[in-house]
Amino acid sequence: MTPRRTKVIVVGAGFGGLYAARTLEGYSEIDVLLIDRNNYHTFTPLLYQVATCGLEAEEIAYPIRGIFRKRSNVRFLLGEVQSIDVDQRIVEVQTLDSIQVNSYDYLIVATGSISHFFGNEGISRHAFELKTLADALKLRSHILSMFERAAWLPDDALRYAYTTIVVVGGGPTGLETAGAIKELYSHVLDKEFNGMTPRVILVEAADRLLLAYPDKLQESARRQLESLGVEVVLNDPVEIAEEGRVILKSGRAIPTHTLVWSAGVKAAPTGALLGIETGKAGRINVTPSLSIVGLDGVYAVGDLAYLADEKGQAYPMLIPVAKQQGMLAARNIVRKLHEQSEEIFGYRDRGIMATIGRRRAVAWLYYRVQLTGFAAWAAWLGLHLIALLGFRNRLNVFINWVWNYFTFDRSVRIILPRFAARDKVDEAGEKTAI
Repeated sequence: MTPRRTKVIVVGAGFGGLYAARTLEGYSEIDVLLIDRNNYHTFTPLLYQVATCGLEAEEIAYPIRGIFRKRSNVRFLLGEVQSIDVDQRIVEVQTLDSIQVNSYDYLIVATGSISHFFGNEGISRHAFELKTLADALKLRSHILSMFERAAWLPDDALRYAYTTIVVVGGGPTGLETAGAIKELYSHVLDKEFNGMTPRVILVEAADRLLLAYPDKLQESARRQLESLGVEVVLNDPVEIAEEGRVILKSGRAIPTHTLVWSAGVKAAPTGALLGIETGKAGRINVTPSLSIVGLDGVYAVGDLAYLADEKGQAYPMLIPVAKQQGMLAARNIVRKLHEQSEEIFGYRDRGIMATIGRRRAVAWLYYRVQLTGFAAWAAWLGLHLIALLGFRNRLNVFINWVWNYFTFDRSVRIILPRFAARDKVDEAGEKTAI
């Protein structure tokens, strides 16, 4: 009689879930079911380059089935989890055609994070997010559409509002997005839309950019942004967002039809599916072995998991954290099957970095070496190129980067009709195109 294989379900094919499933590859005694609402894994650090016409969407995404093509013990299910019964150990998934019920012995939830608007409905209604490929394509089409509209407007004030972009958030995503949009304006669109004076304004609620970085790198990042022509507004958060303008806490009104939000994230609402209370930013409390407190055989990893380090600080919502936690949760399942004690999480932190534009970046490697300018930019390029999945994607991205660097061109300037319209929120709270 064939021994029963252990069933492991992994929910979410972001970095945490993907690396958990990859860690479990090849174990003949384990069946892995990886569930995600998309059939691809997205390299999210480069979403802003899709949004700013630097890369095509498929160059930063890789089919999930292709990743596990040669691993018979890993299966993929395209669908969205509707419910989780932790007592019966059952996950219900809405697939393309029906509800599918799947049982598990161990469950790893790695559903990531969503944008956090801190209860401001105006910002939620009017802001563009940058969390998914769809978000990036929507922002790209919107920016190009704004310029096409502005080109035929006789009113200078209206044209000004259509070609002004406000980016909220002084973290790496905000800096990268603001810098890339300004370079798109300066090197491409200004040659095709004459007579316009587009502006990019970066708004940060704190009195500094990149709060986790040393003072030297914070100041360098601000100077590099301003050298590109980005206007940096500090210590003055956005309070009101409405059609055609945003209003800062100081009362300053900025005419704009494009507000990009990168000022906060919170955990995906998976805690409700598990029937447990969540903590700060909706994160789920886990033990040092990454099992969810109070639940047997269930692990949470990545942005979803709340775990404090030896200093009492929560591990940050960063990709390296998610990857390492995903691998550890998978290893702990294997250790339990072999009746071994579980390992506890210890983050191997290699540092942080942010790119700002061409030859502009800051990097804090191993929290000892501080780099700025070209050296930091080259380090950022190399790290992200290596981290991309698939040789073809790496080659295409490298070729695009070289082409953009030497020609100052952004060839991916296609307006997709289904992404070109602004969204509105209807009375039921659903987004609908207008």
